[in-house]
Amino acid sequence: MNSTVDTQGTTVAQRIAQALPRLTRSHRQVADYVLEHPLQVATLPIDELAAVVGVSVATANRFARALDFDGYATFRAELVRGFEPLVAPVERMRGNLERPTTVAEVFATALDESRRNIEATRQTLDYAACEAAVERIGKARSIYIAGFGASAWLAGLLQHGLDGSCSDVRLLSSVSGVTHSARTLMHAGPQDLFIGLTFPRYLTDTVALAQIARAQGCALLALTDRPSSPLAPLADVVLYCQTETSYRPNCETSVLALVEALTSAVALRAPDPVQSAGRILQAVRPWLHGANGLLRANGANGANGANAATPPDAAAPNGDGPKKKKAPR
Repeated sequence: MNSTVDTQGTTVAQRIAQALPRLTRSHRQVADYVLEHPLQVATLPIDELAAVVGVSVATANRFARALDFDGYATFRAELVRGFEPLVAPVERMRGNLERPTTVAEVFATALDESRRNIEATRQTLDYAACEAAVERIGKARSIYIAGFGASAWLAGLLQHGLDGSCSDVRLLSSVSGVTHSARTLMHAGPQDLFIGLTFPRYLTDTVALAQIARAQGCALLALTDRPSSPLAPLADVVLYCQTETSYRPNCETSVLALVEALTSAVALRAPDPVQSAGRILQAVRPWLHGANGLLRANGANGANGANAATPPDAAAPNGDGPKKKKAPR
């Protein structure tokens, strides 16, 4: 091994910089690709890296040794170290492809993983944090919800669930983009609540908006997977959810279960929950299957409006009085 490379506490990029004057042309070719695509290289076995760079497998291995690694495997392990949350789904998928399986087995495994994640979430849930979350939601003047990527859909379901119990719930994940979300948060203050949802692979948009909300004096509630999540240290209250899965970056099923539990608790704590549910039903009833005969435009006129059928002797639309029955022929 090349003893002139100082490897104490250095990154792969630093090792490349130190070894660069001594690297051959083909080794520099590999080095350039590694520096330009470190995340991609972290997911590539040696033969795939050699193919994409256009060198031999032996050259790729000698490049790793030139950086004072025992071989390509240790080089790649070091490169992966800073990208574990990002490359883990790719590595899991690679492992799944190496183990032939049937569609039935995938269905069974995925459903079983959802069940295990929900159960693990239930067992580790901090119910004092749940109580605090429900209390803060109930007291908030306005609620701002942020989640991006797959979490945007979960954030939308959270907004939908809270909308019937809270007077002002705003979803920041929209087609207008994160900059508009940041502008919206300029109206937030100490009486308001920011709820952020983020799971591996964490997106910076949610964290950036949480920081803005914190600067505005908002209380923060986080739904995330672990204390090392970038959202956790910013939050006043954190609800943790296990999301491990073999086939995707995260299992959204357990997050949805947590969202439904949270919105159910908020609904039961809201003032007059039965009346609130009744008002929602009245509002959406014209669009429900089986509500035939209900007027959509003027259906809010009470029992004599949408609920009442027009009597046979009602006035004709032209105001000419009751319609006369035609004599039978």
